[in-house]
Amino acid sequence: MFLKSVKLFYMSNKSRQTDSRNLLDRSHAAVWHPCTQMKHHENFPLLPIARGSGVWLYDNDNKRYLDAVSSWWVNLFGHCNPRINAAISDQLGKLEHVMLAGFTHEPVVQLSERLRELAPEGLGHCFYASDGASATEIALKMSAHYWRNSGMPGKTQFISLENSYHGETLGALSVTDVALFRDAYGALIRQQATVPSPDWRKAGAGESPKAYALRCATALEQHLQQFHSELAAFIIEPLVQGAAGMAMYHPIYLRRARQLCDEYGVHLIADEIAVGMGRTGTMFACEQAPAPSCTPLPLAGGGRGAVGETMNGITPDFLCLSKGITGGYLPLSVVMTRDEIYQAFYADETVRGFLHSHSYTGNPLACRAALATLDIFAQDNALATNREKAAYLNEIARPLREHGAVHNWRNTGMVWAFEVGSPHRDFAQRCFALALENEILLRPIGKTVYFMPPYTINNEEMDFLVNRTLHIVGQLS
Repeated sequence: MFLKSVKLFYMSNKSRQTDSRNLLDRSHAAVWHPCTQMKHHENFPLLPIARGSGVWLYDNDNKRYLDAVSSWWVNLFGHCNPRINAAISDQLGKLEHVMLAGFTHEPVVQLSERLRELAPEGLGHCFYASDGASATEIALKMSAHYWRNSGMPGKTQFISLENSYHGETLGALSVTDVALFRDAYGALIRQQATVPSPDWRKAGAGESPKAYALRCATALEQHLQQFHSELAAFIIEPLVQGAAGMAMYHPIYLRRARQLCDEYGVHLIADEIAVGMGRTGTMFACEQAPAPSCTPLPLAGGGRGAVGETMNGITPDFLCLSKGITGGYLPLSVVMTRDEIYQAFYADETVRGFLHSHSYTGNPLACRAALATLDIFAQDNALATNREKAAYLNEIARPLREHGAVHNWRNTGMVWAFEVGSPHRDFAQRCFALALENEILLRPIGKTVYFMPPYTINNEEMDFLVNRTLHIVGQLS
């Protein structure tokens, strides 16, 4: 009965049976879609999207869908934003692309300078790629190569949090703790160790999120004590672990991780691919690490001292950005790092240089989109406005939060998540299809429903999102 209703929704009028049906057939025959079992689309046809405007997507029949997940977490300031459109159009008439090896151009220089001004103190060098997984690969390679150039070639291992996600290329999968990928590709990767996640849902009875985060930091310390001589870096998703079901944790963990990495001479890689660019309430999630309450820890295990501590937040050794950096327009990623690391590669010998490249590194069109995105942050005071919007959504969501089937309601910045107690084993598919019927694009992770809407969402649209989601939860619980 459920599959029948899904098919009726997708094929509900004549135009869907003609133009849209033709497009769906052509796409199914020619396009291999990402992270998708293509056979499922026999029962769940692809949804053809014709255009977008603001928070809304429109299909070929002009039916609208509120993009509550920012099209895989990338769209910050709405679809077809006129200011980003204008910047790309202007750049298109000047220079569409030039290789960045041996050449440079104004947009990439401007973007690097702007990011240096915004990023945590000390991150002054930008290395560009095209996507988040590539940024992870760059940070991992750069860390290990730094230790090699510094006379410690044995430091080649990495650690990450349990249930972490850092991309799906082979290097990134080595620090991604998702069973589905590990089982499928484990023979191809060198799986790295994990340490307990500070996800507050795992705290003991009566244990606060802060206390649990500190307990997890103790486990990290024990691992570093034992293995620091072979560890190059600890990679972490600050504050929110996306693929783990929007797992959120107390920022004290970031402070302790920075202190411990300094103490034991291990790099700290902040993967802010999903959580950077204002998503957690500050431009970068690392800014929310609480101020140190004591003097820096004593050195041990060949550490470098507390070089990454600041009074407001922490500075990682590597900061990975992508997704929202171009406002959701064009592929771009960047790894930012400190001068000490840059200088370890600065030499006459080619072998000491960083050996990594992408054909479209620092693409001018993507850089202009990113610069326009940063302009919108500044001109619209977006971070402050987002705080007001988050407060509003939290207030109007009280009936949803208090629904008997909703558990673990949580919010960090412009990210909301909760679990739904539902008897349906295929909850994610049912929720997705039912949401489309209700003009919302939701993409549950298991039984976790989350909102990551564009920052341009207004009060009326937030009302619509919450009310329709409450209706969906009621039908599925």
